[in-house]
Amino acid sequence: MAEEKLITLKGTIECVIFHNTENGYTVMEMDSGDELVTVVGNMGEVNEGDQIKVMGNYISHHTFGMQFNAVSWEVSIPEGAAAIERYLASGAVKGIGPILAKKIVGVFGDKTLTIIEEKPELLTEVKGISPAKASKIAEEFMRVFGMRQVMVFLAGFNIPVSAGVNAWKAYGSLAVDVVKANPFALCTDGIGVNFNAADEVRRQLGIADDALCRLNAGILYFLQTQQWEGHSCYPTRLLIPETAEMLDVPKEKVEQAANQLLERESLVSLSREGAEFFYLPDAFKAEEYIATRISLILRSVPNNETQWDKHIAGLEIENGIEYASLQKKAINLALSSPIMVLTGGPGTGKTTTLNAIIELFQRQGDKVSIVAPTGRAAKRISELTGHGAKTIHRLLGVEYGDDHVRQFIHNEKNLLTCDVVVVDELSMVDTLLFESLLRALRMSCKIILVGDSDQLPPVGMGNVLKDLVTSERIPSVKLTEIFRQAAESLIVTNAHAVIEGTMPDLKRRDGDFFFLPAASQNETASLVLALCSQRLPKAYKYSPMWDIQVLCPNKMGGVGTVALNGGLQAKLNPYKGDDMEIKRGSVIYRVGDKVMQTKNNYEIVWKREGVSGDEANGTGVFNGDIGLITFMDKSAGVLRIDFDGRVAEYLFEQLSEIDLAYAITVHKSQGSEFEAVILPLSNWGGRLYYRNLLYTAVTRAKRLMIIVGDHQAVRQMVENTMNTQKYTNLSWLIQREAGS
Repeated sequence: MAEEKLITLKGTIECVIFHNTENGYTVMEMDSGDELVTVVGNMGEVNEGDQIKVMGNYISHHTFGMQFNAVSWEVSIPEGAAAIERYLASGAVKGIGPILAKKIVGVFGDKTLTIIEEKPELLTEVKGISPAKASKIAEEFMRVFGMRQVMVFLAGFNIPVSAGVNAWKAYGSLAVDVVKANPFALCTDGIGVNFNAADEVRRQLGIADDALCRLNAGILYFLQTQQWEGHSCYPTRLLIPETAEMLDVPKEKVEQAANQLLERESLVSLSREGAEFFYLPDAFKAEEYIATRISLILRSVPNNETQWDKHIAGLEIENGIEYASLQKKAINLALSSPIMVLTGGPGTGKTTTLNAIIELFQRQGDKVSIVAPTGRAAKRISELTGHGAKTIHRLLGVEYGDDHVRQFIHNEKNLLTCDVVVVDELSMVDTLLFESLLRALRMSCKIILVGDSDQLPPVGMGNVLKDLVTSERIPSVKLTEIFRQAAESLIVTNAHAVIEGTMPDLKRRDGDFFFLPAASQNETASLVLALCSQRLPKAYKYSPMWDIQVLCPNKMGGVGTVALNGGLQAKLNPYKGDDMEIKRGSVIYRVGDKVMQTKNNYEIVWKREGVSGDEANGTGVFNGDIGLITFMDKSAGVLRIDFDGRVAEYLFEQLSEIDLAYAITVHKSQGSEFEAVILPLSNWGGRLYYRNLLYTAVTRAKRLMIIVGDHQAVRQMVENTMNTQKYTNLSWLIQREAGS
């Protein structure tokens, strides 16, 4: 299919209707000479009076009518006294308003902008302009046009306007020269251009494939991609050839570049039992700190030798509970040790044990903080224990430093005041977050770590829970006995069967676990839609929106989240003929849609209606939070999402952080529990179908679990123990630091 030919328009900006300073998205009216045209697109900093050339095509908006969608743009310096005066009067250059603009142009005429740029000291000839003010006007003029120069230069390589703004902030007037010398300077955190885009800039600038700047950036990018896959580090024996293959350069070149990065401390190496691993500095620092801190805790904080048997016996009488021997061991260990790990699968009494631990700590006057990695996990543990819980992020607090970099309020310089911290769902906590938590705790604070080591590892870097347990240096108890009441649940018994490598019972029709066969992906999808929209609501009175959750092993394919979200949206929240929907990419968002936040955003402001005090307002919506779109204003480009009573406002440009959540991946469901779970499976799953994924999906179901699809896919998952192997050295570092 032939590409659509771009149209070029030239004119003057009459009015800037809307401008997003973060990404440059702009809505403006432009006088093209023949007509007033509404122009939309990412155009950076533009002002009324600017003479502009835009390239793009006309589009028809169903509310606002015909618009010109600009894909590229170029601002010209205004020419002629009248155009210059209008430009300056618009406020484009801070410090100059309509009156002063008239005075300046009255003195310098057509040469006004040249004077401001080249001879700003002459501005003092204008009444009311001091030498200091003249200098500030020139500085602001250079900022505006310097930023435009950078953005126009980068736009030629299809680099987003937002990255151009960030490049200007980072390098100022030297930005273009910096990028020409090393395009990979765009890959820094503050600018955010990915390696492949910077590599294309490098190619177009004619810089060689084996240039040192490319080799260095390629190695760091490769390690970053491994962190995105969950690895804290990567074996040198694999990194060198795989990076060389990615860059299509000789291995020797990559090895030389890696040695230089090591010398510059941009890379860290660790030798372990004859094998070498490469780290990015922050990842190594995190593992090293965790290992050292745990070693110090174990050595410097004495165990409390008090025997808690009498206290436990008293609790049993008061609560009418008889704790099993492993539960008593765990309670004793938690109260007597400075740090301990409690693990166990469903039905093994983990929550009952945790309740006893919390109650006994509180009886002796200890301040206990209970945290979990996500909002939904924190809400769940609050409901199970009856004690308030927070996310780890909220406990630590978030602020932005002078360099606009996010940091936690509580750290080694501002310690938390709790005597005991309980961390639930530790299997979801990545290495960097665990490091931040440890840094914020007093050395005397007791640490209770709770999780299920058979669940999926965290999406982020590392595998903290597994590494802590396998180090065999931290006091740990794994609850294994399935209690009688729990043993009556097929969800519980089948979950344990899966993790033990045996097939779950798929034939029973009288319990809380069902298997419904489907011959194809289409049949599987159709059955899932019917279960959600009709069968389960009718049979169990479940809300199709909130009680039922579809979990998928992956996003793509006929039974992936993308396809099922489209089908479920059409069933559960169809188009109503109103204007309350917006399309972004291939996704349609409507008022009434169930949605999920897909990345941590610490800046989004939320409010609780009808609540006063500290709980009424806050900031931060986090990866995995599920909510409902309740309001949309297309003219303002905003919508509101209600996350369990926290109502946050989003610009349409932020919808890249939001997915439909009628169907979500199993990974995104960690830490949550749903009344009913539907798991669609097909024989298409490949390497994504493995045991821990199936186990995690099953354990998300509270009252009803339904697997729909291929019997062989279930068997494939049970037999596939591949899991997601993660390269970390945390367990070994703990052993090294803590000794025997």
